[in-house]
Amino acid sequence: MKYLAEIPRVFAAVFRNRDLRRVEIAFAAFNGAEWAVWIAMLVYAYEQGGATEAGIVAFVQLVPAGLFAPVAARLADRYRPSRVLVLGYLGQSLAMGMTGALLLSGAPSPLIYAFAALAATLVTLTRPTQAALLPGLSSSPDELTSSNVISGWIESASMLAAPAAAGVLLAVGSPGAVFVAMAALTLLGGVFVFPVEGPPAAAPARDEAAVDTRVRTPRLLVALLGAQYVLIGALDVLFVVLAIGMLDLGGSGAGYLNAAFGAGGTLGIAATVALVGRRRISLPLAAGALGFSLAFVLIAVWPTVAGTFALLVLAGAGRSLLDVAGRTLLQRTVPPQQVSRMFGLVEGLSMAGLALGSVLVPVLIELGGARFALVALGLLLPLVGLVAGRRVLALDRDATVPIVEISLLRSLPLFAPLGVPTVEELARNLEHVEVDAGDVVIRTGEAGDRFYAIADGSFEVLVDGERVAVLERCNGFGEIALLRDVPRVADVAALTPGRLYALRKEEFVAAVTGHPAAAAEGERIVRERMPAGATAGQ
Repeated sequence: MKYLAEIPRVFAAVFRNRDLRRVEIAFAAFNGAEWAVWIAMLVYAYEQGGATEAGIVAFVQLVPAGLFAPVAARLADRYRPSRVLVLGYLGQSLAMGMTGALLLSGAPSPLIYAFAALAATLVTLTRPTQAALLPGLSSSPDELTSSNVISGWIESASMLAAPAAAGVLLAVGSPGAVFVAMAALTLLGGVFVFPVEGPPAAAPARDEAAVDTRVRTPRLLVALLGAQYVLIGALDVLFVVLAIGMLDLGGSGAGYLNAAFGAGGTLGIAATVALVGRRRISLPLAAGALGFSLAFVLIAVWPTVAGTFALLVLAGAGRSLLDVAGRTLLQRTVPPQQVSRMFGLVEGLSMAGLALGSVLVPVLIELGGARFALVALGLLLPLVGLVAGRRVLALDRDATVPIVEISLLRSLPLFAPLGVPTVEELARNLEHVEVDAGDVVIRTGEAGDRFYAIADGSFEVLVDGERVAVLERCNGFGEIALLRDVPRVADVAALTPGRLYALRKEEFVAAVTGHPAAAAEGERIVRERMPAGATAGQ
């Protein structure tokens, strides 16, 4: 109950941030479209050639998507993530719309499958790009974790709601109508994200060689996140096996079992709230993996109708906790210039895992029966955990990459020219400052000892009592006194409650004056902000 009471606070923390609100609403539209078109295409393929053709079409969509995901993810490292996200949504909308048009016009199946595969491939752009974008939109690490939690809730809720919505559209229309409707929904997502500016590219093409030689990939954590999709892919087949072969529920029972798994993911909302503000998250990650895996084994031991439904709810909740905790830890561990490509690798492994899981179940059933298949699949995550456990614990213990602070500094023109190691070192030295409305942060005539970067809130700049500027997120103040070594000549006061990150004078001056482009940008800002006739600085 304690965690349930925290849910409104988590939503408020994210949705009061305009940019995060836009990104999460677009992500909800994207998730609904992703699930709905997947179901619609499998229904169409089944109508054309039965289960065999549906399986082949699923494989044809997953393989190119899995191969493309790690390559596509590099785009958000090289180009502004917000623009890549918008273009990704527009591309998905166009591909879904073309697929829908071809379906409605009765075009040849191979052409329809080709465009459906294109849509599935472009879908892999979204999650890695969003993972790279969120730190630059968040004002604190807790806000970033809250964003990840809400993204996890959206995915879990979509697993429950999107199939139902697709079923309604299929009942009153056709697979083509589903694709057209989802194309419009995805386009709406692109419209929502379009006003979001976000941080610049974390690793422009000119810096990639240096970046790749310095960063180690947390491979075992990535493998653990990818392995869960083998189980998810297996469930698509296991739902049918359980419903018809073990529980005598009939074909419709597969849908009910799927809904139970989705409901469990939605109920996992309460558990993922515990991640917000938590310094170490390896324990929740392990608990999620154990709950997800244990459900498979216990269903094999206790294959009753009530027990299976209850255990699938447990599996869904465990999977939600595993996924959100794992992605949050990966985000905390990987430097910003590698975030997108690491999540691209996860996305690629997820597609491969879905394909592997769907073909693995028939093989395991052939070898030892349905119960053997359930136990074998249930042991997968524990086995990966045994191999990866020590490394994941070490990652969790040493996860000190200040990704939110790095993204904030890089969004300021003054720090944008600096190299990755310099920005990371500055971010580690930032001091967190909370202010209330009306607080005066700096006063005219004081000695300048800090530079302030605005993470949240609005601040007014006053010269001789007259407002000359209002500064908000992705702006900073205090640089003139530091660069000119003179007292402040302006007051800066908070108009709203806000959050600042302060950098001491010595570190600021050494970093900015030690880089020609940053020094030139500093001089430009000084000339632009210096009050007319003043000889002192801010």
